[in-house]
Amino acid sequence: MMLQTRGTIRAAFAAGASLFALVAAPALAAPLASLDRHGARVSIEPYAPNIVRVTIAMDPALADAPPGEGPNAKPDLTGWSHVVSAAGDIFTSSLVSLTVNAEPWPNAPTQMQRYFAPSLPHVGLTVRGRDGRVITEMTGWEMAPVQVNGERTFRVGASFAVQPNEHYYGLGQNQEGVLDLKGRTIDCRHNYDAPAGESVCVPFMVTNKGYGIVWDNPSATTVSPGLNNSTHWQSSVGERVSFFIITGDTTDQLYAGYAKLTGATPLPPKAAFGLIQSKARYESQAELLGIADGYRKRNLPLDVMVLDWFYWTRMGQLDIDRTFFPDPKAMNDALRTMGMRSIISVWPRFERESRYYDFLSAKGWLLHDKDGSVTDGLPVRADRAGALLDSTNPEARAWFWGKIRDNIASQGFDWFWLDETEPDLVPDGHFYSIGSGDRYHNLFPLVHTNGVAEGSARDRPNLRNLILARAAYLGTQRNGALFWSSDVQSTWEALRRQVPAGLGFTATGLAYWSSDTGGWQYPSGPKAERPPLLDPAGATAMPPSYADYPELFTRWFAYNSFTPTLRIHGQRPDTALWDYGTAAEPVLANFLRLRYAMVPYLYSLGYQTYKTGAPFMRALFMDFPNDPAVSTIGDEYMFGPAFLVAPVTTQGVTSREVYLPAGADWYDYWTNHRYTGGQTVKVAAPIDKIPLFVRAGSIVPMGVQVPSTATKQALDSIRIYPGRDASFTLYDDDGVTNSYRNGGGNAATLRWDDAAKRLTASGRLPSGQDAVKLARVVEPDKL
Repeated sequence: MMLQTRGTIRAAFAAGASLFALVAAPALAAPLASLDRHGARVSIEPYAPNIVRVTIAMDPALADAPPGEGPNAKPDLTGWSHVVSAAGDIFTSSLVSLTVNAEPWPNAPTQMQRYFAPSLPHVGLTVRGRDGRVITEMTGWEMAPVQVNGERTFRVGASFAVQPNEHYYGLGQNQEGVLDLKGRTIDCRHNYDAPAGESVCVPFMVTNKGYGIVWDNPSATTVSPGLNNSTHWQSSVGERVSFFIITGDTTDQLYAGYAKLTGATPLPPKAAFGLIQSKARYESQAELLGIADGYRKRNLPLDVMVLDWFYWTRMGQLDIDRTFFPDPKAMNDALRTMGMRSIISVWPRFERESRYYDFLSAKGWLLHDKDGSVTDGLPVRADRAGALLDSTNPEARAWFWGKIRDNIASQGFDWFWLDETEPDLVPDGHFYSIGSGDRYHNLFPLVHTNGVAEGSARDRPNLRNLILARAAYLGTQRNGALFWSSDVQSTWEALRRQVPAGLGFTATGLAYWSSDTGGWQYPSGPKAERPPLLDPAGATAMPPSYADYPELFTRWFAYNSFTPTLRIHGQRPDTALWDYGTAAEPVLANFLRLRYAMVPYLYSLGYQTYKTGAPFMRALFMDFPNDPAVSTIGDEYMFGPAFLVAPVTTQGVTSREVYLPAGADWYDYWTNHRYTGGQTVKVAAPIDKIPLFVRAGSIVPMGVQVPSTATKQALDSIRIYPGRDASFTLYDDDGVTNSYRNGGGNAATLRWDDAAKRLTASGRLPSGQDAVKLARVVEPDKL
């Protein structure tokens, strides 16, 4: 066995058509161990006591090269040691040990092995906790020669052992309707046309066995977790296997590791926690302002108005059609006067007739074919006209931000919706500036959002960034992106799929996810099986034949009131809160007011996510690891430490069963009835209620009603749900600037002493109020 020490410069590699070019890369903080296993090179590179990267290749330069785009942390060998034993090379920190197994000298192959044994040298490794317990084992790796997009390359992969009762979560967004990935094969690629709804690949998977894997390959990847007693990763393009293992005693330690490796999740502007109102599309300045004014006249809170597509004169003009939006600056000034902000959709697509097409084509800043010809649309779906900006090119994305800044932000728009971030023009078979679109299939959403995030931070340093995006990759969360489930159907089936889809996405370590309330596609569903729970009289959002659509929208709105962001959007004649009928409007208004009452709670959770990396919309496996019953539950979840949410996703029903996890008592939010955990209860679910429970031993700050988050919000009460000691850190700031990154804002930790029945605060509340005077101890009802 051979141990090599690398100097202060390491080789980086970039894929061309068929060759790799070595380029200078950042200095290393420490050397890297590089081992030989009979011709296979294995590099071990720690990043923290619980994070280690493993790279395997036949070419030593590729094994020792840095990771690809996504991970942005620096290696850190502090506290790690390396010894060689009969078992192999053992790397140990205070939290974990990794053994690269010794491999016996290969014998001459048997007759059967000559035909069926792999030609690659075998590599195996074992990861153990500090107690010696096996956490995971890599049992083998693969490189199979293939030709992809004219490039002679390899299909690469690795296999891992399965532990008893192991379950798997994450990998981005999958809308098949199942949370647990065990026994399935996930096509981990961005695919707008996935049959169940758009799929998004973020190749980070966590398990209930104390570890997660970050797979370092942006090409289309298949993952088969726990299938046939093995977990297999396989990417379609690559010359090495590269992955990170993150370990932790809790899932939050895994997410802290992911944040350390790929970047912290910024705290969004406070307006992002209020209502975001959108439509495909507002056709004029007058229409948009009329909707905003309608919320104010009805005394309904609203924070953000969204201007979606086709406000421009041509796709790629990056302008605003002054025929229909004669004074966008005045429009945005009017929204500010009402306490609102704005988001505008900006697309990365350029028609041939648009004013920038020739310039971008000449620069080589558009997705192109092998011969350099610009890829202009694709021969599927009617909306595929135009060429794609090559955001893998840093010059192209800097240019794009400059045009957004000068042509659009200058008109007073606050934030940007970067649509088509998959991208919609599929890059397979085409080329970016950095190489084959097949090799970098999943990379676009990271680099595209990165250009706007960096530009905004540089040119608007006092305005907190926000980006709407419908796709993600490793590290996209660091760009201030809020994600949603794309253009889903407006049906009960689609609503049912949203709940596990969102929980899988946040289980990937990206905290801000939601869906278009009511679905995006034009309302069209099967005839209701049961009598609608809301009279559709007065509704203008759907055709008369869809009589249960107001009920669907109301259930969807109740659910999205308990997702990280709340946005109404859709391809409907009308989308505002009053467009679903006179029966639905007061129900929707009450859910909206409940959402705004929770803003102090939600904003504090957002700040904690910034500090820790942990999501606050949480599948039950995260908080109840000792309850095996929750491992596969995907239709209910925790919303922060206090709330258990169980959305109603079936038409015409007025009750549902809810599993209450063991290890806690639970209060029904609506009745205050207290239940013991570890049981399934059937609870009432009338149309004006969502099944909602509060964990005993919770502190829930509730705010007074405000027209938007631009109004400073005092606390109405601090609700205490007794049953155990509890703490909650309340945080607030100006909601707009980046001062929170530098210690700005105010925080106070509230503590509940259950034995003494006493609430205390570590200091003055951000609102300046007295915590003790606001305390409201909830008494369980007596049935």
